[in-house]
Amino acid sequence: MPSVSESVSRVVEAESWDQRVARIRLIPQQHGTGEHPGIYAAIAREAYVPHLAPDFAYIHEAPFYERPYFEEVYKAAAEATDDFRSVTVTNLKDAVMDDPRTLLVFRTIVGLTKEEFAHSTTLAAGPLDLSGLSAGKIDAMERKGTATTEDQARVVAETLSAVMAGTLFGDPPGDLKSKQDKPDTQGGWRAVQGFASHGVPYSMLLHQRHYGGAFRQVLDATSSKRGDLIEDAVEALFKDNGIPYIRTGSHNQGDIEERFEVRVTPAPDFVVFDDSDTLRAMLECKGTNNGGTARDKALRFERLRDESIRLGGIPLLAVLGGIGWARVNDTLGPVVRDTDGRVFTLANLPEMLTVAPFPSLIGLAAD
Repeated sequence: MPSVSESVSRVVEAESWDQRVARIRLIPQQHGTGEHPGIYAAIAREAYVPHLAPDFAYIHEAPFYERPYFEEVYKAAAEATDDFRSVTVTNLKDAVMDDPRTLLVFRTIVGLTKEEFAHSTTLAAGPLDLSGLSAGKIDAMERKGTATTEDQARVVAETLSAVMAGTLFGDPPGDLKSKQDKPDTQGGWRAVQGFASHGVPYSMLLHQRHYGGAFRQVLDATSSKRGDLIEDAVEALFKDNGIPYIRTGSHNQGDIEERFEVRVTPAPDFVVFDDSDTLRAMLECKGTNNGGTARDKALRFERLRDESIRLGGIPLLAVLGGIGWARVNDTLGPVVRDTDGRVFTLANLPEMLTVAPFPSLIGLAAD
């Protein structure tokens, strides 16, 4: 029987993907279970980690969060309030009525999320016998300038005034401090006026990034785009090469089970089939830059492997992204095990078409 290092070398030095898969499948026969985790981790480290890309270095463009849009709306808010000197309830109400997008600036000043500000409007509206605004309404005002009634604008203005005066929430309990206990609002509107007129020290800007999280808002806002990045690339590869496939989602879970008898829920991200409508492969996409999250996501492949076995050994493939998978012992190693080594990244995605069953499927879905 080969040693651990010999088995790892044989896998890493395989001349083709199918040969690599075949050699990985021999590991349970050639080694005791106690050696398996170390072997799969070593294979993952040597053969797969080099292909992981640091996608944390990039973000999607999101016009609502980009500087030009904010500058445009900021200018409108500053002009409507004489650089934040005219900030009575009436002034603020008129500013929001004239251009609802200015709420983005005012809400950013008080440091509340849309959901938090929506709840705050409910608190402020109660004594006025008015209704608060929903987070959806706030979002529509800020993004699209959706028309706002006079009552809604008044509630916004009353909320802003109460928050800035420190009267809406009361004194913070225990060791907590108010979110308005920050440089530009510690002194109320006077502090806002000072920063608007004289600017912000660079050290203060950097501290706010440190305190609030670099790119946190835009990353949260574009999380679905980041999640789709890998799946979109896989779908493009399949389309370009005429591979018959279905990209699954909440809309077709039942169809996947009925058509292919795939019972695991949710279904894998892609199912691949041949011209006789027979299931030929299952593929799952996962991306993360956090090792703990990768560990949790790795468990999904164990469930899919069990389903693959139940279906008679249907090949299971993984397409991974992000440096979270570089933690090999409890993340990438187990995925290599569960997929028999059929693990790819965006960097080597085209190579996936060389591993069974894809060579026999190319062109079957061509127009």
